[in-house]
Amino acid sequence: MASKAASKRLNKEYMTMQKEPPPFIWAVPDEKNILTWNFIIRGPPDSPFTGGEYHGVLLFPSEYPFKPPGIKMLTPSGRFQPDKKICFSMSDFHPGSWNPAWSVATILTGLLSFMLSDEMTTGSVTSTDAHKMAYAARSHAWNIGQNRFRDAFPEYCGTTMKDPPNMGERERGKPDAAKVAAPSNPIPAPAPTPTFAVTAAVPDSANAPIPNDVTSSTTGLTSAKSPTSLPSDPAGGPARASGWMALFWHKWRWGILIALAVVVSKISSDA
Repeated sequence: MASKAASKRLNKEYMTMQKEPPPFIWAVPDEKNILTWNFIIRGPPDSPFTGGEYHGVLLFPSEYPFKPPGIKMLTPSGRFQPDKKICFSMSDFHPGSWNPAWSVATILTGLLSFMLSDEMTTGSVTSTDAHKMAYAARSHAWNIGQNRFRDAFPEYCGTTMKDPPNMGERERGKPDAAKVAAPSNPIPAPAPTPTFAVTAAVPDSANAPIPNDVTSSTTGLTSAKSPTSLPSDPAGGPARASGWMALFWHKWRWGILIALAVVVSKISSDA
């Protein structure tokens, strides 16, 4: 039975786990006994455990946090013997090195680091990377066939393996996929037009300044296509009219396209 101090501490750590789970790790206390925690460790990228899902248990003493827990990995991994206590600095094999400031998150982060190393100890096994990768590939299928896993993590028992809340995205400067929610009232995409597509936001005002590269190109066209350089047509016939139309188009084409874009945007937003 948990002491008052152990119960208070473990409840606090469960709240912390809910808010800030460590990368590749998820853990929950047993509903009937807060001294027993089930955890999931996911294999990090660029390791032989990539794609693996490893279930284990933390067995806390009633004197926690003043004494360390026992630690077992239940899922075959090629690194630890299933359902056998693991000896490392944060487990009950080394009470002399235990620090009461360590928490569930600290313990499991240390276990993951130890899992990625090649150090041999009580409860570990030796295997090749190929064997570890083979275990990783079939780890989820093995887990969902176990009553202990299904009872502890019913939400993780689908045919498709589910990621824990933190898959290391925030540590790499990326938002967590689980926290990226779609808008409740998404705006429909504007209908395509037969002439052009609006690929950027269009200013509301028709008097918006023209970009420098556009200004320089139209200035060059104006000087090269001045009225004095148009073809001579004493009768003022089609050649002269065509020249003026070409000049008008080259000089004002951006204004016309922007105006059309404003109209299309207005029609799409009103639809």
